[in-house]
Amino acid sequence: MVKVICCDRTNDAELVGRLISVIGTEKFGTTLDDYIRCIVDFDMSCILAFSLGRHAKLIHNGYDKSVPRKVINAYLQGGFLLDPFYVAACNNHPSGLWRMQDLAPDSFHTSGFLISQDVHPCVSSEAGSLVEEIGYIVPLQGRDAIVFSLMRSQGRAAFSETEMQTLGGQKPIIQAALQTHWSQLHLPQLSHHEKENESDDADFARIFEGRLTATQLAVAKLILRGHSSLSIAQHLKISEGTAKLHRHNIYKRLAITSQGELFRIFIGHLQKGE
Repeated sequence: MVKVICCDRTNDAELVGRLISVIGTEKFGTTLDDYIRCIVDFDMSCILAFSLGRHAKLIHNGYDKSVPRKVINAYLQGGFLLDPFYVAACNNHPSGLWRMQDLAPDSFHTSGFLISQDVHPCVSSEAGSLVEEIGYIVPLQGRDAIVFSLMRSQGRAAFSETEMQTLGGQKPIIQAALQTHWSQLHLPQLSHHEKENESDDADFARIFEGRLTATQLAVAKLILRGHSSLSIAQHLKISEGTAKLHRHNIYKRLAITSQGELFRIFIGHLQKGE
């Protein structure tokens, strides 16, 4: 049974005050973790900033040395492009607390991203052994966003509905703290003009080195993100048969025969950037 740790009103106010006092400093991430641990227990955390057309930024590394830096770097170099939290956060998904499983496409749990030890930082040392991940999606300017993720290791209970409701009630504090912290970091921002019609298509185009048509690129992106042919058809408003044909033609153009090989091309691109 998962233990919910309750703070009294006095301690709660003290923790909020402590969190406010470290906004904009290096202590913010660990202090935010301390605040959340007063509500529920978790094993790992991270704070990531997402912006279309730019690499993800790791604002807080709460992986507790259980994830190799190489894996985190690969994620920041481009692995984030397949992360359901990134896709949701940069496409105007409602803010608040979400389970990754509720954001993920229909075939995500069998995708290369989820089972890879080379890219996804939320994987234990055993291939296919996943942590339970939930995250606060916090909007910034335009389509930029911050995600504060909380994770539990394999073998532990998932976050209960009671815990989710309790954590969800913390949204005003978490969102305001993260938005203010971000504004005080003085990191480069994309101007409004640069962000008009921004997308991550160019990132995927570089991966496939211009070998795919625009439609094939859109299909390949959805395949990598864990969409089935039916889901691809629904997203692109085409028939399932047409989606399967596009998949076949993509594999032919890239001289591959499976989704696993497609994912290896993606991994290879990230490794070139290391």
